[in-house]
Amino acid sequence: MFKNLLIATLTLSSIAAIAADKVVIDPATSKLVYVAKKVTGEHTGEVKISSGHLNFDKKNLKDGEFEIDMTSITNTDLSDASYHKKFIDHMVSEDFFAVEKFKTAKLVLKTVKKEKGDNYKVTGDLTIKGITAPVSFDAVATKEKATAKVTFDRTKYDIKYGSGKFFQGLGDKMINDEVQLDVVLTAKK
Repeated sequence: MFKNLLIATLTLSSIAAIAADKVVIDPATSKLVYVAKKVTGEHTGEVKISSGHLNFDKKNLKDGEFEIDMTSITNTDLSDASYHKKFIDHMVSEDFFAVEKFKTAKLVLKTVKKEKGDNYKVTGDLTIKGITAPVSFDAVATKEKATAKVTFDRTKYDIKYGSGKFFQGLGDKMINDEVQLDVVLTAKK
């Protein structure tokens, strides 16, 4: 009896392990592009994905997480070298991401609801500057590649610089509170 129970348990464990696939994210080919808007325009750049994984139940996305290397913030719209340096120095400062103190950010997928095809409605926890807040977004995911546009309110993460919610009379110096992240995660081969 015990032997049969043990065999059944091992068989069920093996089936569960086959059904749930962990796909490791390849940081070298994955990409995170930010778009931050202000009254007079916008800034774009990239931040590297340092690690992560997505879990699939058969071919359906189940959950996952990835870590963002905040020390890798770049800018792609400024061509003047001195202004580019000034911008990056400001992004990593206490006014924005306090990168010396908080070298990583993280997104954990908590609830994943399958829509049509490879489309999903996702709710997750985004952690920036040690502060975690929920975000919801649409994603397209397969075991080879996942893409999403994630929009978050930076003020929820104590990034108040230039925010009209906290400062009056900013005029054309006001910076939008919402930041868009275009995320592309590719599987490690």
